[in-house]
Amino acid sequence: MNCEVAQERMVTAAYGELADEQAHELEQHMAACEACRKEREQVYALKVLADLDPVVEPGPNLVARARLRLDEALDTLPPKRWYQHLGERILSNFASLQAAPAAALLLLIAGGGAGILGGYEYAQGRAAQAATATQGASPVGVKVAPADLPPELANVAGVSGIVRRPSSEMVEVTYNQVVPRQIEGSLDDPAIRQLLMLASENAASPAVRDDSVALLAAECRAGHSCQPTGIREALMVALRYDKSAKVRQKALEGLEPYVAEDIRVRDAVLEALMNDNDPGVRAEAIGLLTPVEADTTVRQVLYSVSNTDQDSQIRNVSRQVLSRVPQIQ
Repeated sequence: MNCEVAQERMVTAAYGELADEQAHELEQHMAACEACRKEREQVYALKVLADLDPVVEPGPNLVARARLRLDEALDTLPPKRWYQHLGERILSNFASLQAAPAAALLLLIAGGGAGILGGYEYAQGRAAQAATATQGASPVGVKVAPADLPPELANVAGVSGIVRRPSSEMVEVTYNQVVPRQIEGSLDDPAIRQLLMLASENAASPAVRDDSVALLAAECRAGHSCQPTGIREALMVALRYDKSAKVRQKALEGLEPYVAEDIRVRDAVLEALMNDNDPGVRAEAIGLLTPVEADTTVRQVLYSVSNTDQDSQIRNVSRQVLSRVPQIQ
């Protein structure tokens, strides 16, 4: 045994977690190595000092929220971007392009456009990370409650129920801390909106996710403060990651008014068209792209889907859309 291995094992031995055979080898090395004996004394001294400080147990709210976030992370794997799928399809069909020069040219243009856009998105992501680091903003994926929210909402573990009063803007939300609590307010109330966005990621209750995404989508379609970094972003997350096709369709409905003005919404819809496993969601995604069907990127994706998609209905709908727009020159 050399000194490097011994130094690694002495830490494990200090906490009584080293196997007997390895502990015996360590003792043999210690008997002949004075430097490692001194190193072990320092490790033991550090352990004694650490044991003097009491261990602070995390609060129940923190544990509940951490478990909820862990469940959500395990249940969701980020899908590939639409341009990654497009690139794979280009490569898979490359062997047949020698007999189709026009298609080859078109796909080369599509690949170039996808590569440029991919580089642009990468650069934008790096710029966003740099801005976060310099401005002290919260990390991506960490939600920070607005300063004007009630203090009790800072430690919400999850939302367990949503009830909207008929013919009214009033919503009753049941949310969990250590015990269930309720809050009542208008859909314009920042606290209600924050809870609805939290409920849209509730992995434990499909019914709650369904209700929350439906309300958020209705707010966006009505034009009620559907800001890019608030409700609109929550709908894009639901569209990309929710397991329920019904919830994803509702998210699409809420995003429809913003396809033309928000490139992030357009890209989320393109990803749904390329990635979603539900034909109904994909067909609706094609319908949402109507306002931007003349966009070069949209045409590239529609062309790829119309020629290579396994679903005949999706191929036909894509061809119908392409027939309405000018061809790429």
